[in-house]
Amino acid sequence: MKPMDELVSSLSGFEPVIGVALALAAALLAARLVRTGVTRLFSKVPGIRQITTLGRNPLRLALALIGTRIALKATASGQPWFDPVDYVLVLALIASLAWLAIVLLLIIEAVILTKYSTDTKDNRRLRRLKTQVTLGRRIAVALVAVMAVAVVLLTIPEVRALGAGILASAGVVSIVAGLAVQSTLGNVFAGIQIAFTDSIRVDDVVVVEGQWGTIEEITMTYVVVHIWDDRRLILPSTYFTTTPFENWTRRQSAILGTVELDVDWRVPAADLRAKLTETLEGTELWDGRTGVLQITDAVSGLVRVRILVSAEDSGTLFDLRCLVRETMVTYLQQHHAYALPRQRWEQVRAEPQPRRGNQAPAEETGASQLFTGSLEAVNRRRAFSGPGEHAYEDRSQDEPLPAADAARGRA
Repeated sequence: MKPMDELVSSLSGFEPVIGVALALAAALLAARLVRTGVTRLFSKVPGIRQITTLGRNPLRLALALIGTRIALKATASGQPWFDPVDYVLVLALIASLAWLAIVLLLIIEAVILTKYSTDTKDNRRLRRLKTQVTLGRRIAVALVAVMAVAVVLLTIPEVRALGAGILASAGVVSIVAGLAVQSTLGNVFAGIQIAFTDSIRVDDVVVVEGQWGTIEEITMTYVVVHIWDDRRLILPSTYFTTTPFENWTRRQSAILGTVELDVDWRVPAADLRAKLTETLEGTELWDGRTGVLQITDAVSGLVRVRILVSAEDSGTLFDLRCLVRETMVTYLQQHHAYALPRQRWEQVRAEPQPRRGNQAPAEETGASQLFTGSLEAVNRRRAFSGPGEHAYEDRSQDEPLPAADAARGRA
């Protein structure tokens, strides 16, 4: 019996190690069983295996820590090192549970969103659900993180002692904190308002600050707009609650657009309408709702042709407008070149005014009359008047000068 007692006493020192090893093995087995059960339960959800992969590591860690604490408490509760090790395990367990809760929120979000198809053009309900679920998940993640930090602090005896004093001064602290982060809190509440009032949704087509783009991301403090040229416009959440903006997909994605042409008055409107009908019926970009050609203006030598077309979404509408514009311009160039825009002008030549008797022409009045009274004065006047101003050159040499000029010349 003595050798058996010695063997038992020698193995008693390894009881904590054996217990921890068994706990880890049980934790890995339990984590695998849980993942398999969740995969089978949500087998109809597309990509469920990839989604549950996110929670594999935090689940293993949490179960391993729980099993380790149980094993050490059962095998080494009287050891001097047990209390500090157990405290470290408690902190790690709090962190792992917070991690697992955050991953579970991500899994729930993915499961909800993957149940709906995004293949349809008018997916307004899906975009609203995506916006609300995403923002709700972010709020929940923030709350989980704050609660995890609070629980960790409460494990410290000194912090628990300060809890009463902190609660007593919570009113003053909240006022000071509210004033300090007023703008930030305003954006937070604006983000929540945006998500649950359905004013904008992820993938909505909007025009903000004169830029056309789509809503790419909605957070609790800001909104990311993906502009058409692949730039990102970052706007605070309060912008969408205080500033007017255009939402092209608020109710539906189908939209109308115009094409305008300035042409000559001789343009054949009937032929253009026939060409428009032929173009729209020959393309898949047109949704068949609206296709109208009208003369909306006819002033200042030009005629304004306005074409109204419709498409299933804004991107398709842009391509359709470009197609209609190019087709109409080419059609006018090839078949009705006379209808291209023209600028008209008319040149009118003034009739010469007849002279009466010895009266000087009208252009000789003013500066040209500075030198008169003699032949030398007339010559000086011609020298100073410049080209085109020599009115007296038309007078014949044998035509007598006015009486006053002749008398001054003889003198």
